[in-house]
Amino acid sequence: MKIKLSPLSAVTPLDGRYASKTEHLREICSEFALMRYRVKVEVLWFLHLAKIESISELKGVSERNQGKLKRFIENFLLKDAEKIKEIESTTNHDIKAVEYLLKEFLESVTYQKSVSEFIHFCCTSEDINNLAYALLLRDAREIIVIPELRDITNKLLTLAEQHAGTPMLSRTHGQPASPTTVGKEIANVAYRLDVQISRINSIILLGKMNGAVGNYNAHIATYPEVNWEDEADKFISDLGLNSNPHTTQIEPHDYMAELFDSLARANTILIDFCQDIWGYISLGYFKQKIVAGEIGSSTMPHKVNPIDFENAEGNLGLANAILKHLASKLPISRMQRDLSDSTVLRNIGVGFGYSTISYQSIIKGLSKLDLDVTRLSADLDANWQVLAEPVQMVMRRHGISEPYEKLKLLTRGCKVDQTTLKEFIDELNLPEDAKKLIKQLTPHNYVGNAERQTIKIIKRIKANESSK
Repeated sequence: MKIKLSPLSAVTPLDGRYASKTEHLREICSEFALMRYRVKVEVLWFLHLAKIESISELKGVSERNQGKLKRFIENFLLKDAEKIKEIESTTNHDIKAVEYLLKEFLESVTYQKSVSEFIHFCCTSEDINNLAYALLLRDAREIIVIPELRDITNKLLTLAEQHAGTPMLSRTHGQPASPTTVGKEIANVAYRLDVQISRINSIILLGKMNGAVGNYNAHIATYPEVNWEDEADKFISDLGLNSNPHTTQIEPHDYMAELFDSLARANTILIDFCQDIWGYISLGYFKQKIVAGEIGSSTMPHKVNPIDFENAEGNLGLANAILKHLASKLPISRMQRDLSDSTVLRNIGVGFGYSTISYQSIIKGLSKLDLDVTRLSADLDANWQVLAEPVQMVMRRHGISEPYEKLKLLTRGCKVDQTTLKEFIDELNLPEDAKKLIKQLTPHNYVGNAERQTIKIIKRIKANESSK
């Protein structure tokens, strides 16, 4: 039985269960979008050739017909992509199918077969493909990845600002540790993400237009008087990309590897965050706002699961599996060229797809968090032993022997409260002002400069964003 494609019959959840969360990728990362980018490169290369003085054969292409070609790019429709697929069923070559479609269109508007032969002139398939993928990556980065990561960062900054001074017991190795503030812990994540966003943004997207093996062989043989290196550089620059002047048949994809590695690092930061938030929800530091109709367990009606962060964690792992394979595979090609990268490149949208699903889950999860200040306070009150650190350091400063060992004896495996600690301090051979200082410390106020650091991080990130 042949099943019609629908969200229920799709093989992958990207176009099935999560179709509503990935539909905005279709304009950029789909097969249709890739065809549109290829058509754009082919047409603009033809129009660029028409501007070169030595290529007199194209002087007869009127401005009106050039305008029709530009509009063909702008109005590229699904039916045009379907026509390419139809041609490809004969050619068994996707780029040649694009070339034939454009030749047919150009002949229909110019009535000149000789002019149409300058479609795909001096190009190898990879000249078109590498630039099409670079344009795809540029749009994916600018329209999807950066805005969504920035959205998460801004949500984190809002939370950090709200709770910049709210004390919280830290956990190292899962055990009670020196207190921090809720805002500082969240701001740390925002800061890490901001660094990665800047790196993702700074990666230079490259392209090449230098022929079959990167030496302009056919170009020079046909029009030796043209400075083809300059023309290729101008063309690539006009696309909004940077030229890679020295390649084999393929642009080696090193910049792609750098981009995917950077995105995978951003995703890894978010995996770390999801796991931490999961832990804080488990500890009761955060409650989750109840959504009417939602069910946490099929048998335990009281449960409100941290499903958004769990969903994000799982999908971020899938995204990184794809992104890391792309980064490790794409820079490798046997000699001048092999096609093992071609099928891999088609999965760029898969890496972005699982990433965007995760980002949306994190945004949703953050919107449902409700800090339980009472639970935070109770946890701090129950762990006075964390003040063994400052008491020990004051003892060291004033020359009391074996301070660590004395505090270890007092606190390790023992219940310590305010009274126990006060009595210990009273027995120490310390100046009275030193005793008074450390007796004023509580788990609530022993947070160092966490609040100040939080505010500093928020200001720094906002300043970075406003300067762009």
